[in-house]
Amino acid sequence: MMKDVYILGIETSCDETAAAIVKNGKEILANVINSQISIHQQFGGVVPEVASRKHIENIATVVNNAFTEAGLSHQDIDAVAVTTMPGLVGALLVGLSFAKAFAYGLNRPLIAVNHLQGHIYANFLQHNDIEFPAICLVVSGGHTSLLYMRGINDYELIGATKDDAAGEAFDKIARFLGLGYPGGPAIQKAAQQGQAGLFKLPRVFLDRNDFEFSFSGLKTAAMNSWKKAEKQGNYKVEDLAAEFQAALVEVLVEKTIRAAQKYKVGTILLAGGVAANQDLRTRLEESARQRQLNLFVPSFLLCTDNAAMIAGKAYHDYVNGDFAPLNINAQPSQYSLIK
Repeated sequence: MMKDVYILGIETSCDETAAAIVKNGKEILANVINSQISIHQQFGGVVPEVASRKHIENIATVVNNAFTEAGLSHQDIDAVAVTTMPGLVGALLVGLSFAKAFAYGLNRPLIAVNHLQGHIYANFLQHNDIEFPAICLVVSGGHTSLLYMRGINDYELIGATKDDAAGEAFDKIARFLGLGYPGGPAIQKAAQQGQAGLFKLPRVFLDRNDFEFSFSGLKTAAMNSWKKAEKQGNYKVEDLAAEFQAALVEVLVEKTIRAAQKYKVGTILLAGGVAANQDLRTRLEESARQRQLNLFVPSFLLCTDNAAMIAGKAYHDYVNGDFAPLNINAQPSQYSLIK
């Protein structure tokens, strides 16, 4: 019988300091997240330098709490996994430096994990019946991409955003409308009190026969519509929020369904922080069901940044002996979806 494998995961790519311990790539023994949302709200978005400093203050405590929650000692883990890309370079370096020292001190292998591949793997932490091939929609603050997946580690990028990511667009419009940060939840909350269709926003790139996205034009159209409405004195911020969310979600859902049909797959995966948006989840579920496609979505906790997805993804690298050297560096590139 193969020995159980316990992996410590560390995630500091943006503004959550997270540590988790996962057994055999599936069983989450601990998943500790220290969020900085309340700190960055006053700035209307993440301040990289502030995020890095808070990671330095929190990381040791967060890791220790993960061991306590799991009921394990440091010596019990078999490897240390850490996010090395993509993300804010200063934030990444805090987690990477800590992970290197921890792995070196314990004489355990270090495993480098792509943050976005971690988001994709969150589905496999909770679902055991995912069949390949599949289409995966990755939507987060910095990324919007469609992947054709032949296996857990076998991806082909078939489309991505040409400018703003979906989460970035949510943040910018929420800030513009004075709805607060983070933008996704703020827009969603306002949209629930509004009516889509009263404002008319474009469904960008839906007329194109490809899987590319663009949300910069949608963002500009929303801003211009709001300025015009303000001048006329006839406006309701909740209605614009509802229309903006509807326009963005419609493009995401339609492109994903088109990809599934073109590649003749029966499985769709949703991943990333924006996967927590209830309207996106509901509309994609309805569209998938109408076409007899199986949709898999992580729980809300595993949609947002966390270390369980990092430790889980690292298990397969551990089994394959895919370890990182201790001189590995952080790679902040926003386009680094595939290793």
